[in-house]
Amino acid sequence: MAVTLAGTAVLSVGLVRIGQRVWEGTPFPVADPAVTAQRLDRHTWQAYDALDLPQATLDTEWGGGREAEAYGCEYRGLSHLGDELSDSPPNVPGVVSVSTEWALKGVTEDAGQAALRRARGALRRQGWRVTTYTSLDHSISLSATPPHSDATVRLDTYPRGRLAVSASAGCVRCPKGTPVDATGDVTLPPQQLPVGLRG
Repeated sequence: MAVTLAGTAVLSVGLVRIGQRVWEGTPFPVADPAVTAQRLDRHTWQAYDALDLPQATLDTEWGGGREAEAYGCEYRGLSHLGDELSDSPPNVPGVVSVSTEWALKGVTEDAGQAALRRARGALRRQGWRVTTYTSLDHSISLSATPPHSDATVRLDTYPRGRLAVSASAGCVRCPKGTPVDATGDVTLPPQQLPVGLRG
């Protein structure tokens, strides 16, 4: 009888927790955005090495850089269903998605195609999961996920000899004390480029 009651209590607690998670939504993991940005930079270094384009140089006109954006980090769970169905759902305060981006120049169409084929093979051999590899109108895109990571790294060729490298991570909740600027946006340390592209 006591065993049955104990089993029922454990089951009840489990069901309550599941119900709360469905109602409130899965909590965002807590992570330091600066640490996440550094990890993403390292992923782009691996992608750069896999491309094997030592003659290409950094495209300083591309823009890019690091960002910590709240956009897309919306409330979860049935209690926020009205927000989720809204045309402009609100973002969760203190939750951001971190990304980093830079580009190469001097990559011909043929060189870009060959580089992305090399990268696809090299990254797979390193345990990455290639999620997309598409070719459309003389442009190629490759998306891959590093092992034991939720990050996505994208390699995209563009006209005029450009090849963009970007990485992004899922939404994370910022720990207490995360640096912000005057407008309340999360600040990140400067982007770290691969050694071969540092001036």
